[in-house]
Amino acid sequence: MSIQFKSILELRAMLDTKAISAEELTKETLQLASKLEALNCFVTMNKEASIKKAIEIDQNAAKNSVLSGIPLGQKDLFCTEGLRTTCSSKILSNFIPPYSATAVSNLEAAGSITIGKTNMDEFAMGSSNETSFFGNVHNPWKKGYVPGGSSGGSAASVAAGIIPAATGTDTGGSIRQPAAHCGITGIKPTYGRVSRWGMIAFASSLDQAGPLARTAEDCAILLNIMSGHDPKDTTSLDVESHDLTQSLNKSLKGLKFGIVKEFNLGDLDTEVQKRFEDSKVLYESLGVEFVEVSLPNISASVPTYYSIAPAECSSNLSRFDGIKFGHRTEQPKDLADLYIKSRSEGFGDEVKRRILIGTYALSAGYYDAYYKKAQQVRRLIKNDFENAFNSVDLIMTPTSPNTAFGFGSKGSQNPVELYLEDLFTISANLAGLPAISIPHGTVSSLPVGLQLIGNFLREDQILNAGHIFQQHSEFHLMKPNMEDFG
Repeated sequence: MSIQFKSILELRAMLDTKAISAEELTKETLQLASKLEALNCFVTMNKEASIKKAIEIDQNAAKNSVLSGIPLGQKDLFCTEGLRTTCSSKILSNFIPPYSATAVSNLEAAGSITIGKTNMDEFAMGSSNETSFFGNVHNPWKKGYVPGGSSGGSAASVAAGIIPAATGTDTGGSIRQPAAHCGITGIKPTYGRVSRWGMIAFASSLDQAGPLARTAEDCAILLNIMSGHDPKDTTSLDVESHDLTQSLNKSLKGLKFGIVKEFNLGDLDTEVQKRFEDSKVLYESLGVEFVEVSLPNISASVPTYYSIAPAECSSNLSRFDGIKFGHRTEQPKDLADLYIKSRSEGFGDEVKRRILIGTYALSAGYYDAYYKKAQQVRRLIKNDFENAFNSVDLIMTPTSPNTAFGFGSKGSQNPVELYLEDLFTISANLAGLPAISIPHGTVSSLPVGLQLIGNFLREDQILNAGHIFQQHSEFHLMKPNMEDFG
């Protein structure tokens, strides 16, 4: 029986019925990853350690949990003890952490098997997975097309059916956008729901870890295990946890979904609009009422984000100087030359661009005009969402204005063109709200995603809405034709 394109629950059933052992499952997963190596999903494989753990799980089958023996990929900015962690950057190309991120430790303690580290945009900066030092990840749906970013390797490996799920991070849409472009499900939790400890930072007030999987139900399983208060992370929320799978299968009758007045959906591609309208019709048949809501400051989301995120990245990445961390240039003339050459050689163009923008925004004379002003506008955006959620339960938008596009076709001359790919996703990060992307069809044979934004800590509601949608549709069962990849 093939393991390709199986969900977590389908693989769990195979393991429980002895149709396959954890060792066999792990070996077949590694073989599949090798066969589809042309996708460039993985930066580092974890072959020997993953097989060893699988054998141990088979020997202790009585202690198995839902994730025991399930192979996962970890985005390459989560520290993994003894396994190379690069952030897909030359500057960290030889970094082997002495500890694992809390989110990874939680998953591995539940019995999951890390088969490798997934490729990504360098330091999570990008919307297309074209900034990786290790090369572009291909979208499994079409060779030479982007999978979305920055969690492109995670999304592509799940969409290709190599693994049932993977971790990702979302600073401005980096879980949801690749999930949409690859035709899978991905959720960004409420800020602070999942610990950021051991997750190499891009923009600390925006970054949030979450899962990518084939279904909303699998995302609920993973988020249950990834979540929880972590005293090592000062931004970690100390809230009572609930089993998110227990909130699935609830009726949607009587729920109100908001449609944002300021998002002019008429500007979208005609077929993208049609998929959105079709999804509205499906939800209406399930008892959902649609209400227009206003988010007056939403148009400022992109410029606000691109003031805050680069400012925070310039601060976070200052530690990579060739002395404390990272690549060190050879034979520098003096200390200043060491700093300049190490960082110039170690960072790619997009990372350098954002460091420069952020340093400028934080400099004397410009801090109040840019970073402080952006934080004030961020508060206004958050207030808009709070007002909207007084009248609706969820907010529904497209995930991305476009389907996946060809390598090099956007942003090469004007980076803002790529930044606008996150138009619908950025606001949830600015407000710290949970949001999910689910597949809801294809346009020109490429997947498109539907986004559901929930109120603070209401992951249960958006996961349930996504799950019910998937119970009444088959878009999450779509599979790419993999002939071009071996």
